[in-house]
Amino acid sequence: MKIRMKIVKSQKSNNCPSATQDLKLNTKNRDSAIRAEHIQYGPLNVKYPGDYWKDIAKYWNTTVKAAKASNCSNCTAFDISPRMKKCMPGKTSDEDGELGYCWMHHFKCHSARACRTWAKGGPIEKNDISYDWQRRNKNK
Repeated sequence: MKIRMKIVKSQKSNNCPSATQDLKLNTKNRDSAIRAEHIQYGPLNVKYPGDYWKDIAKYWNTTVKAAKASNCSNCTAFDISPRMKKCMPGKTSDEDGELGYCWMHHFKCHSARACRTWAKGGPIEKNDISYDWQRRNKNK
């Protein structure tokens, strides 16, 4: 399951990641992140998470409460910078959170979800930091 990433220039903004503009590529990358054993992006439906939080808490050797607090909204790779918001199609927030871009796995992800590769330190809220992540991901 290889995740593809390329940079495209869109009419909305320069240098938008292609997954923000190409639904087929975004879906391919997101689905790969859901299936990959080392990523396990989810839960599919944040209102009905099933055992997702219990399972990821077990994987991380922590509590469900701590796992729920370690989600995309505060991941170091979650990009909600002003320039990335311009790359997103349409409305990007709902009552559960907001849509951002995952620089680790190259797809549009929701702030209320998580994955096994979560890393403390986010979200990305400044354009210069967003561009730095893009520069470092250029050859992936």
